[in-house]
Amino acid sequence: MAAVLGVSAHYHDAAAALVVDGVVIAAIQEERLSRQKNDPSFPARAIDACLRIAGIEGRALDSVAYYESPYAKIERVLVELVRGFPFTWRQFPRAISGQLTEKLWVLDRLAAHCGVPRRCVTFRRHHESHAASAFFVSPFEHAAVLTIDGVGEETTTAMWEGRGSLLTCRSTQAFPHSLGLLYAALTAWLGFEVNEGEYKVMGLAAYGEPRFREVIEKLVILDGDGGFTLALPYFAHHRDPDLPFSSRLEDLLGPRRRPGLAWNLESSADRRRADVAASLQAVLEDALLALARRAKREVGASALCLAGGVALNAVANGRLLRDSGFERVFVQPAAGDAGGALGAAILAGLDAGDPRPQPMRSSAWGVPLDAARGASVARALGLEVRTASEPALEIAERIARGELVASCWGRFEWGPRALGQRSLLADPREPATRQRINRRVKGREPFRPFAPAVSARAFEWFEGAPNDMTPFMTSVCAVRDEAHEELGAVTHVDGSARVQTVHEAGALLSVLDALERGGRSPAVLNTSLNAAGEPIAGSSEDALAFFLSHDVDALYLEDVVVERP
Repeated sequence: MAAVLGVSAHYHDAAAALVVDGVVIAAIQEERLSRQKNDPSFPARAIDACLRIAGIEGRALDSVAYYESPYAKIERVLVELVRGFPFTWRQFPRAISGQLTEKLWVLDRLAAHCGVPRRCVTFRRHHESHAASAFFVSPFEHAAVLTIDGVGEETTTAMWEGRGSLLTCRSTQAFPHSLGLLYAALTAWLGFEVNEGEYKVMGLAAYGEPRFREVIEKLVILDGDGGFTLALPYFAHHRDPDLPFSSRLEDLLGPRRRPGLAWNLESSADRRRADVAASLQAVLEDALLALARRAKREVGASALCLAGGVALNAVANGRLLRDSGFERVFVQPAAGDAGGALGAAILAGLDAGDPRPQPMRSSAWGVPLDAARGASVARALGLEVRTASEPALEIAERIARGELVASCWGRFEWGPRALGQRSLLADPREPATRQRINRRVKGREPFRPFAPAVSARAFEWFEGAPNDMTPFMTSVCAVRDEAHEELGAVTHVDGSARVQTVHEAGALLSVLDALERGGRSPAVLNTSLNAAGEPIAGSSEDALAFFLSHDVDALYLEDVVVERP
């Protein structure tokens, strides 16, 4: 039996995860503690927090596992720079300083920070960590696994077979051909930030028509059996670290959209861009569907697991569940690089003889809320503070009155979705609520949708819900016609919703039950407690900072109620 720490770092979404005797004790992204969105830096805070939660010191760890090979990563970067010479000569100084400093010595730094011998620090391969992060916490004994992202060491896509406590790689696709980097290039062309704006492209796609499908198919050539090749003259990710597309792509699609401009989907220019987003989404789904059907044929399992950044495309995940031939599909909530920390820890634990973890039922693996500390700080700031005897009932009553309520409970979530631990809750019925939150609270683009959280009586409002992904908000379901009036604020323009089905006892289920007891539908608008460009709130102080600077009616820190005078 072993205590194993897994770590991801130095690209984006740095994280740490602690697994002890096959049990996931904690999993934390560095951004939640550093307050830097998508923080890629060495996750010292997250490591220390995981150890505090377990009540152990670093030297008590049996091993530390890094989520990829730093040596293979450096080799791939340097080989690509040499291969692209002379076009890449300006990148050499930055690449050398970046790759041959902290990234090269990350294993030694992990040993020093944790206080363990260097021999106890190992690494796994990037896509193996992704695959493990999905399959080993899934409810499946046998499954096909697809890992799809920008790039790991040299792999961009891989197919695996998971059986029991074993993972076997069936096939791989190598850099520079990457579905993740295809999506990243168009994300940048649309004026969004890569590794952050892909969600926006997915939301924008619903407002467009895929009339540029043939144009996108010039960028990526699909063979119909899961294989794909990028038309590299349109891309620059293999040559330019800042801009993932070349001038050829602008010749094909027109000039890129300037970042930071306000969106107006009444304008012909932005409607055209929505059509490009819709075409990209359609082609991506075609590529993933072909990959999944091939995996079904080759692996022969009835279940599919997905990991890697592309697995956070909830719209595509819903399509795979409907059309791939798999009976069940699972995506754990931190499917991107952060999840690699969890996968690396599980793999190292299995190597030590630990059992496979139990199927994931909750994502509340972060730092516990200190409500008493929050109350003390709130009083010092001159806010009204009291204790609620029935906080869930109060929250339900406020939602029924049309108020916006910030709700914080227990340990914060693992992954980029708020699932009730650090949430902003509202009435899901009125479309105007969506506009109010996007404009006045979240500061987001007007086309960004919100998600409903529902309990059992409302599952029937959605086609295909519940499924293995809906507890973690990693898939999209169609909203039935009869539910549109009840879900006006959380039904996207295409009639879909990224629904969260709430099964587990806890604060969010208590709120939904209180709504139902009061004669309302057991559904709420559930969005993350953060503004644009910020990580989701972690501590009570983070929640107070959000409350003070945004148009929110009340803040609940468990049973502590904070209001303005």
